[in-house]
Amino acid sequence: MSTPILQSYVGGRWTGRAPAQVLRSAVNGRPVASTHADPLDFAEVVAHARRVGVPALLALDFQERAARLKALARYLVEHKERLYAVSAHTGATRTDSWIDIEGGSATLSAYAGVGTNELPSGNLLHEGPAIALGRKGSFAGTHVLVPRGGLAVHINAFNFPVWGLLEKFAPSFLAGMPCIGKPATATSYLTEAAVRLVLESGLLPEGSLQLVIGSTGDLLDRLDGADVVTFTGSADTAARLRVHPNLVRHAVPFNAEADSLNCAVLAPDVSPDDEEFDLFAKEVAREMTVKAGQKCTAIRRAIVPRRHVQAMAERIRARLAKVVVGDPALEEVRMGALASLEQRSDVAARVAALLRGAELLHGERDGFAPRGEGVAEGAFFAPTLLLARDPLGDDAVHDIEAFGPVSTLMAYDDLDEAIALAARGKGSLVGTLVTRDARIAARFVPAAAATHGRILVLDREAAAESTGHGSPLPLLKHGGPGRAGGGEELGGLRAVKHFLQRAAVQGSPTMLAAVTGEHVRGAQVRESEVHPFRRHFEDLQVGDSLLTHRRTVTEADIVAFGGLSGDYFYMHFDEVAAKDSPFGRRIAHGYFVLSAAAGLFVSPAPGPVLANYGLDTLRFVKPVGIGDTIRARLTAKRKIDRRRQDANGVGQGVVAWDVEVTNQHGELVASYDILTLVAKRG
Repeated sequence: MSTPILQSYVGGRWTGRAPAQVLRSAVNGRPVASTHADPLDFAEVVAHARRVGVPALLALDFQERAARLKALARYLVEHKERLYAVSAHTGATRTDSWIDIEGGSATLSAYAGVGTNELPSGNLLHEGPAIALGRKGSFAGTHVLVPRGGLAVHINAFNFPVWGLLEKFAPSFLAGMPCIGKPATATSYLTEAAVRLVLESGLLPEGSLQLVIGSTGDLLDRLDGADVVTFTGSADTAARLRVHPNLVRHAVPFNAEADSLNCAVLAPDVSPDDEEFDLFAKEVAREMTVKAGQKCTAIRRAIVPRRHVQAMAERIRARLAKVVVGDPALEEVRMGALASLEQRSDVAARVAALLRGAELLHGERDGFAPRGEGVAEGAFFAPTLLLARDPLGDDAVHDIEAFGPVSTLMAYDDLDEAIALAARGKGSLVGTLVTRDARIAARFVPAAAATHGRILVLDREAAAESTGHGSPLPLLKHGGPGRAGGGEELGGLRAVKHFLQRAAVQGSPTMLAAVTGEHVRGAQVRESEVHPFRRHFEDLQVGDSLLTHRRTVTEADIVAFGGLSGDYFYMHFDEVAAKDSPFGRRIAHGYFVLSAAAGLFVSPAPGPVLANYGLDTLRFVKPVGIGDTIRARLTAKRKIDRRRQDANGVGQGVVAWDVEVTNQHGELVASYDILTLVAKRG
């Protein structure tokens, strides 16, 4: 049976017929696929992204692209077993593959939620609020984020062939940027399978995703300032790409997430009898064995109080001794192989270098015998635990990363020394502190945050739900300073903004409202005899407004509200104490003002407004006293068409309303946004 030839998907077609490099199973060395030798025309690849991908994506808006991501996530989950079958060749166990495959789908789903909940209809994101730039309110400024009009090149590492592509694709797709994915060659057969599945879904506009198998040729030479390059891999490769002449010449944004020597610190308050002691040992052992230690977030340095080093070494060794290594197809196997024989050789060489300043605590000598047929030809490597002899004096333990099931224990004498050792990694993606003492956490985290992209503080309380040291999450930033690449990925809406262009806009409030699609205070409004709450979603326009009648606040109002709410705060009821307050008199409850304003602007009869589901930016600006007269202005501020229907098939949209409550002098006393669901006519 011939070896399948992987193909690139470029220019709207699959291409590649001639075999090139043979890619072998990490488990038994048998051929899995080969890359293609056919050269690619990168001028065509870039042109396809620009001429086909960009217009197709921008024909959709943020909300529509979010809906595509949600549907794609569901499709991949429904067809996940096709990917699990291919993933087995990478040496991954079912659990390892779950992180990669279903973690990728979950990231798509998370970004669908970001789009639905945090992005508007349309393709312009207003990053407000607007700022007054003049005394009379006729000149203001704000910021907007818009699609860049370029393409994103995503260069990925070998360890997560599915998640690595999808976690970059999701925010760039949401931002309206077509993507060119370049997976690491060793496991590119799994990425190719994933891209075939994605394209089979029929959910992506043509040109929004292309796949390059093999070399990128002159691709980077063809980019310009509208484009973006992201990279995951070694710090050395990131450093070379960062100074690529064309990227520098055109100031092409470059984001790197590089491997780093992440650490875990056992705080001095934890003793061998504490639950946290076992939590630390479990975390280190897990990070050594999940994905056979091939994670950019794995724990490479385990920093432990000197008096507990021996006890911790015994705990970790006991856990490693129970790990069954071999063919992941076997039910009892808990750790698979490295991704390739080349990777195994690289890890072995780096362990040898580390052993010049460390001693071996656990390794191949301790009963290492991979199970399964043909595993002698596989890329298996024993879980290896080292002990640094002089962690303060030995630079190698902080500089050399063995990208496999390898971690080094190192001793410290006090917390300051532990913090110093953690910083010796020169920039890390993640660090973990295991402690029972909140004071230690409050001291450690600010110091360590300067050199770490993410910090997990682990104790018995957090352990019940902790996602672990090595798991990046879609809504939290992933990336770190220094050696870790200096970049940022994920982080919810932050990641989408990386693929948008920010611009400051100045003008009158009316012009800013027209540009942003959001009402800006001071802009012209539209008033009519029809109450805005009587308009269906399609009929309502940003700027539709109602100025209410007036209401004078009485003592009876305050007494009644206090009785209803149970709020008898002295400022509302004690005449003597209130006179001595900064306000010099009794004042109404802030929430009475809020309620009274609602009474002024609400249209009580059934109508298109279905629900009020929240308030944003509430501020009580000035006090309202007995005898003051208030009124409210309600203005449609923002509309988001989420293209949802209720159980009866009636469509809905979200409308945010700007509310200004003023007193008899025209002074603002309360300010907030109301969020409502509004029905469509259909």
